[in-house]
Amino acid sequence: MAYSNKPLIKIENLNYAYPRRGTVLKDINFSLYAGERVVINGDNGAGKTTLLHLIVGLKKAKQGDIIGFGATCKTEKQFNKLRTKAGLLFQDPDDQLFCPTVLEDVMFGPLNLGFSKQQAIDKSIETLKRLGMQGFENRITHQLSGGEKRMITLASVLVMEPEVLILDEPTNALDEKAKLRLLHVLQALPQAMIIISHDKSFSAQLATRQLILQDSLLTDPLSETEALSKTAEVA
Repeated sequence: MAYSNKPLIKIENLNYAYPRRGTVLKDINFSLYAGERVVINGDNGAGKTTLLHLIVGLKKAKQGDIIGFGATCKTEKQFNKLRTKAGLLFQDPDDQLFCPTVLEDVMFGPLNLGFSKQQAIDKSIETLKRLGMQGFENRITHQLSGGEKRMITLASVLVMEPEVLILDEPTNALDEKAKLRLLHVLQALPQAMIIISHDKSFSAQLATRQLILQDSLLTDPLSETEALSKTAEVA
């Protein structure tokens, strides 16, 4: 993917605190560019999932700005617009699968966007096919394996044609075969990505850049120039 010097998502001076835990994110500054796959590392409880939820507006920061696709997001309406271009994959697939069958789950997003039922069916079937999940349309979602559920949740995000994928521990509870399959799928996708993962091998093979969230601070071992150079090499 060609590199653009305009960030898709930009975070400026973001701070967030929980009432009983205190500050979990302090003066966070971060930009995601087209073609990047950025992995955020950090200990459990460091605030990684909180950061993802702030980016898409599931939580609201009292200080700092989220700028998505050139627009500052403060209101729910503004975050709704951002969420049409940035798809979030939850850590637990069961939090994202709530319809009886696979096809109904994948169709849910397009139907909410106003597509006709037939258009939603066609888009969903094509997306499942791209992920190698054709034939699963009428399967019962709660009867799927962990790896199958992960691929269906990914399909439910990709069918919306987002520009950015935001993935919270995508390898959670997956066996090695399912992890490898997911890795190959993600490597082939054109979307920019923000990924949280404790899997060092998975992260190393997927990331164009890795950040560390520790002691409420987000640090980048590479300079921005080095990071953009690496992104250009893999694009």
